[in-house]
Order: sequence, then C-alpha cells, then structure tokens
Amino acid sequence: MLLRLLRLILAFTLIISASPSFEAMAQALGQGSAGLITDQQKVIQGLTAKTDDLEKKIQQDGEDDASLVDIRLQLEDLSRAALTSALAFRSRLTDINNRIEVLGPPPAAGQPQEPDIVTGERQALASEKAEINAVVASAQNLSIRISGLIDKIGNMRSELFRNLLTKRYVLSDVLSPQVFSDARDEYANLFRAVSSWLTFAFKFKFKAMLAATFMSLGLAAILFIGGRRLFGRIFEADPSVEDPTYLSRLSVAFWSTLLPTLAVGAFLASTVFLYNYNNVLRGDIGLFLNALAGVIAVVFCVNRLTNAALEPRQPNWRLIQVETGPARWLVRLTTAMAIVIGVHYFLAVVNDSMGSPLSLTVARSFVAAIIVGVILILMALLRPYKGSDGSWRPWPTWLRYTAIVLGLATIVAALFGYIGLAIFVSVQVVVTGTILVTAYIGFLSAREIGEEGGFAGTSIGRWLSANASYEDTALDQLGLVVSVAINLMIVLVFLPLILFMWGFQPGDIQAWAYKLATGITIGSVTISVTGILSGIVVFIIGYFLTRWFQGWLDGSVMARGKVDTGVRNSIRLAVGYAGVAVACLVGISAAGIDLSNLALVAGALSLGIGFGLQNVVSNFVSGLILLAERPFKVGDWIVAGDTSGTVKKISVRATEIETFQRQSVILPNSNLINNAVGNWTHRNKLGRVEIKVGVAYGSDVKRVHAILLEIARGHPLVLKNPEPFVLFTNFGAAALEFEIRVFLADVLNGAIVQNDIRFAVLDAFDAEHIEIPSTPRAEVKVKQTEAWPLDDDKIEVEFAEKEQAEAEAAAEKARLAKSGRKPRKPDPS
Repeated sequence: MLLRLLRLILAFTLIISASPSFEAMAQALGQGSAGLITDQQKVIQGLTAKTDDLEKKIQQDGEDDASLVDIRLQLEDLSRAALTSALAFRSRLTDINNRIEVLGPPPAAGQPQEPDIVTGERQALASEKAEINAVVASAQNLSIRISGLIDKIGNMRSELFRNLLTKRYVLSDVLSPQVFSDARDEYANLFRAVSSWLTFAFKFKFKAMLAATFMSLGLAAILFIGGRRLFGRIFEADPSVEDPTYLSRLSVAFWSTLLPTLAVGAFLASTVFLYNYNNVLRGDIGLFLNALAGVIAVVFCVNRLTNAALEPRQPNWRLIQVETGPARWLVRLTTAMAIVIGVHYFLAVVNDSMGSPLSLTVARSFVAAIIVGVILILMALLRPYKGSDGSWRPWPTWLRYTAIVLGLATIVAALFGYIGLAIFVSVQVVVTGTILVTAYIGFLSAREIGEEGGFAGTSIGRWLSANASYEDTALDQLGLVVSVAINLMIVLVFLPLILFMWGFQPGDIQAWAYKLATGITIGSVTISVTGILSGIVVFIIGYFLTRWFQGWLDGSVMARGKVDTGVRNSIRLAVGYAGVAVACLVGISAAGIDLSNLALVAGALSLGIGFGLQNVVSNFVSGLILLAERPFKVGDWIVAGDTSGTVKKISVRATEIETFQRQSVILPNSNLINNAVGNWTHRNKLGRVEIKVGVAYGSDVKRVHAILLEIARGHPLVLKNPEPFVLFTNFGAAALEFEIRVFLADVLNGAIVQNDIRFAVLDAFDAEHIEIPSTPRAEVKVKQTEAWPLDDDKIEVEFAEKEQAEAEAAAEKARLAKSGRKPRKPDPS
C-alpha cells in the first residue's frame, strides 16, 4: 500500500511539473509512429501485389526451369523486404513496452483511481502497439506465404528433372520417313536464314564485322602469346628433356589445356559481344552464334586435354603411360564424342528457335546417344598397354567395365525410348568427364607443388631462389601457399561448371552465395562465411602491421638510440604481444562476434585456470615479471641450477638458454623466478676467475708466490685495477696449495685466461725447477705365467707322441709273435 501511495505521488508530481512537455512529446511520438505504420502498410501492400504476380507467373512458366529459378530469386528478395519491414518497428515496440512497464498495471477494483492522463496514455500505447503488431503479423504472414511458394518451385523443378529423365518416346516416330523430310526442311530454313544474314552483314556491316573480328583475334593473341611468355616451360613440353618429373608433366598438361582454352574462349566471347554491340547480329543468328561458340570452346578444350594427357607425339611427357597407337585413337575417339555432343547441342538450339517438330528433336537425341554409346564401348575395347612379351593388354578391369556399362546403358536407354536419360548420360560423360579430369590434374599439380622441395623445382621457384635469395624453407612455405591457392581456384572455377551441367541454374549458385555471405543459421547461432573471412583478413593485416612496427621500432628507433639489447628485446616482445592481442580483438569484432557473448567462456576459462592451468598462468606471469624487472636479459651468462649458458630468448612462457656445448635448454619462467639464478653479466661483464696451483713440500713458497703474481700481472686481459693477487690457501696432504685470483673486463674470456696462465705456470716452474706433485698411486705387479705353445702346437705334439707309442707297441707285439715267445708277465714284486 505504501508503494502504491508513493507511485501516485510521483505521478501527480510529473503531471504538475511537466504535463505540457510530456503531452507534446507523446503527441510527437504518436504522429511519428502513425507515419511509420502507414509507410510500412504501403510497403507490405506493394510486396503482396508483387507476390500475387509472381504466383501467377509460376503457373504460366511452370515448364521452364530457368524461369522458375528467376522467380525464386525474386521471391527471396520479397521475403527479405518483408522481414525488414517487420524489423522497422523493433525500436518503437521496445519504447512502448518500457513505457507501459513504467506506468504499471491499471488500479484494481477498490483502489484509488489513477489520473485520466495516465489512463489515456496507457490506452494510446496499447492501441499503437496493437496497430504495430497487426502490421508485423502481416509481414510475417507474407514471409510465410513466400516460403511456401519457394518450396513449391523446388518441387516443380524436381518434377521437371524427373520427367526429363523418365519420359518415354515412341521409336516409330524416330524411324519414320517423315523425320527425314522434316530434317531437309529444317536444313533449308537454316540455310536461308544464315544466307540472308550474311548478305545483310557483308553489305551493311562488313567493316564492323572485320574490326570486331580483328579486335577479338588481338585479345586472343595477347592472352596466348603472353601466357607462353609468362609461363614458358610449364606451357609446352620440351622435347629435349628425356625424363621430365611428374610435376613438370602435370603442369604442362594443366596449363597447356587451360591457357589455350581461355584464349579461344576469349576470342569467341569477345567476337559475339562486339557483334552484338555493333548490331551485326539479329535475334535468331545471335542464338545460333552463341551456341556455335560454346560448341567450339568445348570441343577445343576436350581435344587439348586429351592431347596434353596422352601426348601422342612425345611419349616421355605422357601422363597416362599407354602406347602411341592407342593414344592417337583415344584422342580421335574423345574428340569425335565431343563433336557429336556439340552438334547435338547446336541443333537443339536451332530446333528450338525454328519451332521444329518433336519427332526431329527425338531423332537427333537418339542418334547422338547411340553414337556416344558406341564410342564408349570402342574406347573400352582398346588394348593400350603392351606386355613384356609383346602382347597387347586391355584397360584395368574396373575402368573397362565402367565404360562398357555406360555405353551399353546409353544405347539400351535410347532403344527403349528413354531418349532424355540417354542424352543426359552422354552429355555428362563428355562434358563432366572433361571438367573432372582437368580439375583432377590441377589438384595433382597443387599436391606436387605443396610437397617438400616441390615448389623449389619449378621455374618460378628456381627464379626466386636465384634472384630473391629465398631459402629452401621459405620456398617450401611459399609452395604450401601456392598449393592452397591453386586448390581454391580450381574449386571456384570448376564446381560451378559441374553444377551447371547437372541441371543447376546460375540463380541457384547466386542464392547459395547470398546465404553464405549473409550467414547460415543453425539453431540460435548464425555463421557468416563472409564475416569469418573478414575477421581472418583483419587479423592477418593487424598481425603483419604489428611485425612491421616491431621491426621499425627495433631497427630504426632503438638501434639508433643505442638502447641496450635486453631493453630492446623486452620492448619488442611487449609491443608484439600487445599488437597481436589488439589484432585478435579487432578481428573477432570484424567477424561479427559479440565480445559480450564471451563472458560465459571467460568464466569457464577462469575456472579451468584455477584448477588445471596453474602452471601455465604461473609461467605467463613469471615471464611478464622477467620482462619488467629484467634480472637478466638476452645475451647474459646465467647459472640456473645445473644449467649454465647464454640467454637467447625470453618469452612469456619459458626462457631459452644456450649452453657452452651449444645445447638449447628451455626453462619455465616460474623456475627462474622461484629459484636462485646467478648472472655473471647482470650490470657489466666484470668478473673474477681463480686458478689453483699446488707445489711440493720443500719448495721456496715466497719464490712461488712471486712467480705466480708476476704471471698474473703479465697477462694482457687481466685488469690492473682491481689488481690480481695470489693467495697461499692451505697446507694440503700432498702439496702446498696456492690460488691465483684475477679480474677480467669480460668474464666470458675466463676460460682463455685460465688456459694461458696454466701454460705460463708450467713453463716458469720448469725453469725454476719447482715441482708440482701428483697423487701417489699403488703399484700393481702382474703375475707372469710360463709361456706355453699355442693350442694347435700342443695338440700336434700330443698326437705325435701317441702315434709313436702305438707304433712301438705294435712293433713289439709283431716281434714276439714271430719269435713264438709269450710276452713276459709283469714282475709281481
């Protein structure tokens, strides 16, 4: 109740203090909203009228696939306009809802009445909101209706395609004599039309035709000759090369197909354009010339591709390793198949333009399908390989049977009356096969260029290596970029061509491109390919700008200012990290990603940092501390635990130390912060080194001290101030121990100085007959055994003695037997 009373007091205060301005503001808002509602109602009415017209056109042009695609594009534009009209009220609806929330609900029964002005404002806002909702609902209903029409067009196009492939014709019409009569009449009409146009063109437009033709030839010559000059070795096969690389053969096959085809296509397209521009062509002749230009381009491309892949004249440049005779036949058969399909297409345009009877159209398609099927079977039956025994071998089984099946399917479909299916298969075999083979060769070339050392072997790579001093690693990285660019180009060029051949219209690709550009909605997430690419491009630009600024700041500003190397490294790293972070944020914003939506991700990351990323964060913070405090810098000689060496790089995660054995040790920054680190060159390179020397008991220690001090003072790298000194350190177990202590301007020269002083000590002690004792060692006497002959000699002696004893026993036995006496028994005593 108290809150209600306070609200009433506030309302009365507002009424008394600002009622004139409030009424004026409400009136102005109402008038503005009313104008917006009126305008959007007119817009929606216009969109509805256009939708009605397009719906009628769908019924009229239901048999024309291209017209249906154009209608669908117009409907999609209308749908977007309707949604835009509905979104025009978003801000006003937000204001109305906020104002109604401020006013609160009307008082319930039994409560004090609110002022009339508040009640009137609430009613006006509710009425305005209802009018806006009605307009928004109309826009939404129109969008839903348009979506239904778009779905209907999709179903109609699918039905048209199915009817094209499944419609069956009666072959008796194809083989009837009337077809030949219709063909003669068709040829006579075509001849008369072309003759009359040629007479008119040569009589009134000869100069324009001649100029247009020469201009087109000049454009084609520029493309062709310029391509040969630019691409040189990768354009034509070099007969002097006996064993070209696979990459060279791929490049020659791809570019020798693409560049001449582009030149011929440019000539034909510019000729048709200039003829039209100079009003040389009339309607029917323009259609015929366009069709003829397309046929010539396709036949030329097929012929160039087969010649490039099979190379009948240069077997060493052949991509497909077949014999020369079969290679020539394959080129002829493939070109013949392309000519058949091209003539069929040209005659189809002529038939449509002249209103030929259906029987003539069916007969034309029937003959073309039969010829293509026969050519496919002939190609499958070729034996292109020769075995080691000289016998001819066929294609691989899968390829041979695939070609036979396609050929037989085309012929059987045509014989059973399915002419549309037969000619569709024929066209796809020729045109789609050519596109796929060309694209496949391009993909293989890109893959070979992307291999390690592949780009360096190309003519461009060799030129860059010779003139731009590119290293092998840089060339490999550039080769990867070129490989990706070639793959992207192939996809962008050949994918639309394949889609066109399979019944898609340019409008379909246009609609897909628009959806990719504006974004694909998946649930509540909208993915925009254009936005993502824009973000990536912005990030790359920011990254390279950061690297350039780092180099300029380090090389031009700090280097000229004689800034310390460690300070330069710290500043360069800080600028690099800051620049990359800014580039990343700007790239994310350019990609259309709301940074406020990353709050949940940031919360999850903070939780992960608290548990699983402690070491990473610790090293990161430690790296920032090292860069800020600079307890050591790049080039310092430090000792961290068991690691001693020169600091090579300090990053935010770890520090790279190169030991004196040239081993790189990566130490986490947290270890360098939490543990003791010795720095020999922290503020300067001044340092002290020690050399221990021992002399025998009985030596003149004062003379030893004087000699050692003289040697230390005489070394050129030893500083005079602080001066060197010699310390008598200990009475050792086996020697009197001394220690030479010298100071060096550069402690990194310590090993050299120690080495020189030790040599000098040996020479001086030798001259003064001062003995340097060594640790006594125990003498171990090795027991000498009596020499024995080699094992083989011993065995031979024993064997000889045994044989001699046996021989003597045998002789004694024989002597006794001869004398007849028994051998004496041994004496028992």
